[in-house]
Amino acid sequence: MEAKELIARRVAQELKEGYIVNLGIGLPTMVPKFLPTDVHITLQSENGFLGMGPLEGEPQPGVVNAGGIPCGLLPGAAIFDSLMSFALIRGGHVDLTVLGGLQVDQEGNLANWMVPGKMVPGMGGAMDLVSGAKKVVVAMEHCTREGEPRILKRCNLPLTAKARVSMIVTELAVFTIDDGQLVLQETAPGISLEQVRASTEADFVLAEQFHSMSVAA
Repeated sequence: MEAKELIARRVAQELKEGYIVNLGIGLPTMVPKFLPTDVHITLQSENGFLGMGPLEGEPQPGVVNAGGIPCGLLPGAAIFDSLMSFALIRGGHVDLTVLGGLQVDQEGNLANWMVPGKMVPGMGGAMDLVSGAKKVVVAMEHCTREGEPRILKRCNLPLTAKARVSMIVTELAVFTIDDGQLVLQETAPGISLEQVRASTEADFVLAEQFHSMSVAA
């Protein structure tokens, strides 16, 4: 199983019946494909939708997700302006957001919006989502393309938010941040604790119920 699919499958387990969920661009948009058939969620997009769904048929003008990708709308969906969209986010009405990450550190700080010296389109809704959502899940590959850890003692890129990450899911492991401490909950199938330690700069402890990740193929 490819790394991104494994991550998306594991994150899907965190989405519960009735949740209002916001998905970041890229890997997080894969998550709904792996929802159990008996779990129903409502997808919110910061560009003004509640009730997004998969694209079926020809794209409709203006019906795109926050990344500009054409999408569909489910029966009962609502369309509104940015004022209402961010009122929902800032008002704490989003149960869970899934975001990509460049770096996360052991205190739950997140950097995911820019690399100094590189062109970026802007912050987007990430800062609001990380601050306003009830649960923040970061879905990312464990290391950079150069093999450098993304889970650090302290982020060295510009922060998106401080101490707001609830969970990190990678192709190697699942971590939570509890009372400012990074806790290893699960290792992916076939991955040893030693492999996780070797790929993680941050200090972490093992959960009392530490176990192997369960991901159906």
